[in-house]
Amino acid sequence: MKNTSLFSATGLVSIAVFMLLSVLVISLLPSVRIDLTEDNLYSLSDGTRNIVSNLEKPIEMIFFYSDEATQDVPQIRSYATRVRELLREIVLASNGNLTFNVVDPEPFSEEEDLAAGFGMRAVPITQGGEAVYFGLVVAEATENGAGPVAGRVSETIPLIRPDQEEFLEYEIMKLITQVETPDRQVVGLLTELEVDGGFNQSVGQPTSPWMVMDIIRQLYEIRRIDIASGEIDEEIDILFIVHPEGLSDQMLYAIDQHILRNGKAIVFLDPNAESMIERSQYGNMVPAGMASDLPGLLAAWGVSYDSSKVLTDNDFALSVMLGQGSRPVAHLAMLGVPRAGLTTDDVITSRLESINISSAGAVSKAEGASTTFEPLILSSSNAMLMQGTLVRDITDPSVLFDEFESENQNYIIAARISGAVNTAFAEGAPVVEETETDETEGSTDGTDENATPDVVETEEEEEIETAEPREHLASSSGDVNIVIVADTDLLGDRLWVQVSQFLGQRIPQPFANNGDFVVNALDNLSGGADLVSIRSRGVYSRPFTRVIELQREAGDRLREQESELMDSLAETQETLGRLSQGEDGEPILQITSEVQQEIDRVNAQILNTRRNFRDVQYQLNADIERLGTTLKVANTILIPFLLTVLMLVLSYLRAKRRKQHSATAA
Repeated sequence: MKNTSLFSATGLVSIAVFMLLSVLVISLLPSVRIDLTEDNLYSLSDGTRNIVSNLEKPIEMIFFYSDEATQDVPQIRSYATRVRELLREIVLASNGNLTFNVVDPEPFSEEEDLAAGFGMRAVPITQGGEAVYFGLVVAEATENGAGPVAGRVSETIPLIRPDQEEFLEYEIMKLITQVETPDRQVVGLLTELEVDGGFNQSVGQPTSPWMVMDIIRQLYEIRRIDIASGEIDEEIDILFIVHPEGLSDQMLYAIDQHILRNGKAIVFLDPNAESMIERSQYGNMVPAGMASDLPGLLAAWGVSYDSSKVLTDNDFALSVMLGQGSRPVAHLAMLGVPRAGLTTDDVITSRLESINISSAGAVSKAEGASTTFEPLILSSSNAMLMQGTLVRDITDPSVLFDEFESENQNYIIAARISGAVNTAFAEGAPVVEETETDETEGSTDGTDENATPDVVETEEEEEIETAEPREHLASSSGDVNIVIVADTDLLGDRLWVQVSQFLGQRIPQPFANNGDFVVNALDNLSGGADLVSIRSRGVYSRPFTRVIELQREAGDRLREQESELMDSLAETQETLGRLSQGEDGEPILQITSEVQQEIDRVNAQILNTRRNFRDVQYQLNADIERLGTTLKVANTILIPFLLTVLMLVLSYLRAKRRKQHSATAA
């Protein structure tokens, strides 16, 4: 008995010492973190740590949150707590490069003026309730902590949405990188399609630029790449390749080396580029070069693609009208990919609802590829790859049903490629074939005036010859990030936007998310490898299934009583209508005693039903509160008690074994 009391006291003292040490560690070492959540919800990604630890200038984060206005909204308050914790984690990982402040913009205060100056948006969370600020500003740090002043670079999230919590870390880091490097990045456009407008010879009229190009130009600096030159400017940050058909070896080599140096590109291929077809009242003119490919490069990037096959899909097929007054017909090669076909855990497609494509191809991971292949847009499983020539030559899309036979396979329309890659030109730059020149061209007539151009030309040739060629890269200097889409028609206006004119301005009215997809992809690639590596976080919400069950039961009871009340009201209305009419069917102008009794009965029934509604809601709240109290008691008293009992039992058993061992030894 004495030994038992001794070990009981020892166990209690051990628990007290352990708890004291835990409090001291948490208080004295705030940067020490142990994340025990299932999805590592409170652990920052390596990309985030690399970005914030290598910032070259101090940056300030201001979290505008209406604390007082959300006192009675526990869901918002718990979400705000998680946002603050994430921001503090980012600050701790920045090694002093970041500062963090929380501002409560109360009505008619200087803080509210500050929030308005940064473009924050107050949103009412309940009907008729007070508007709440819930946004983030990332700005260059200043000595006096001034607000939005001229020359101070800042980026904002006007409203932090709870339904996008999985991507909050990415959004925050995107703001930080934009403030760190505010200059617009350069997008190199490589295409022969008339994306910036052209001239339709069949109708003799100019064509308008594609709306997607107008949107991109608002966000990036676009530079056209001369395909014939076979060179790509080193200042280009992101390659934007659309329908690369018939490129020379020199141009393919330039793309290869630029990818190995910079590692960022978005490529649109197509087995059947319908935007090249010129339509007129006399028929369609189909040019050559409808299919595009990047021979050699795709294999080096670990991508398999067949430019002769067009994807057809019976589940995602759009309906088209062949002529005015005709009934809509499903077109198996013209697809409207819904949210079910978009990857939800990638920032490019996570918030999109639908993307329309036409006569697209399919890409897949090449056998033995070392790169990471992540799908972005997929077909349904009720899909099939058909010969592109068949789809190209049809005039009636219903013919495709005769050839369609589902392959029970989801095909990938767009994907992200990442990782280290090797060059597709293992032997170095391709040899440029020299063309014969006319030696007599440019000959002088013997006068001194005509001799000068020859001398200048010779000097230019010497400069070209002495120009130092770029070093050939055999592999990428880091991980590349390439988005490949097997369709170019999704960029065209007809599949995603209606453009109207207002006061000389082109006003887009999108009906699909094609433009958002392109902008999201460029946005993601422009952030560098660290930002691209940040993926969605786990799901924070861990709802109590018992609470959900209680709410469901209460909802069922409320709906049942509401249904009974509505049936009773319908019967009462019918009775009132009958009592309000005389024997001849004419309405009675005065309220009779029977009508008044029926009205009083209905009013009493309505009051009784409302009382029952309140009782059900009260009982629901009481059950939830009782459950919460039980959980609190279990966490604060029962669990520590059980642990103490377990330690005492183990101590008793250890002492008993020790006593038996001593008796045996004696």
